[in-house]
Amino acid sequence: MTEENHCYENAMAERLNKTFKYEYHLKKTCRNLAAVKAIVKQSVNLYNNRRPHVSLGYEFPSVMHQLGVAKEEVA
Repeated sequence: MTEENHCYENAMAERLNKTFKYEYHLKKTCRNLAAVKAIVKQSVNLYNNRRPHVSLGYEFPSVMHQLGVAKEEVA
């Protein structure tokens, strides 16, 4: 997900993967691609629109994106 030998840049992606696996139960095995697509779509929607983020002042990413606010501006 990042340039070669830059493992620390991958931390944000790994954090998101952990959230999806453990909070949205994407660790389980699915039987077909259609089921996987539906589960991932629902999880991304929940993550962006229904899950307040501490780093965003308990706001939703979708709201902050619409406002054009960077994470650094919230802190």
